[in-house]
Amino acid sequence: MRALLVEDSRAQRCVVRAMLKELGFEVVEATNGHDALRALEQSERPDVAVVDWNMPEMDGLEFIRELRRRRQFDSVRVVMATSETETSQIECALSAGADEYVMKPYPKDALRDKLVLLGVM
Repeated sequence: MRALLVEDSRAQRCVVRAMLKELGFEVVEATNGHDALRALEQSERPDVAVVDWNMPEMDGLEFIRELRRRRQFDSVRVVMATSETETSQIECALSAGADEYVMKPYPKDALRDKLVLLGVM
């Protein structure tokens, strides 16, 4: 199983990368949406992308919209991982193309549950 982790915080990337590896994923990392799009072009298609909302250059919402425009990535499941907690923000992420939403900070069990729900585990 492969995961794309899109997160600008080095500390948060380290934590989530460790979670994903413990869950059996090979992890490719990117620090913003632009880097993530380049990573998608240069590596094998991931099963899931775990995407932060607030990032420089291209935020998570913009990345998800661009990902969904590219038909070759239709099968990639997307989990928006962020501290945005308002219902309107969640609805915005889901309407942009996120499949699930998890609020930071989150334990490995919460991430695993989302991945199971999406059928990638």
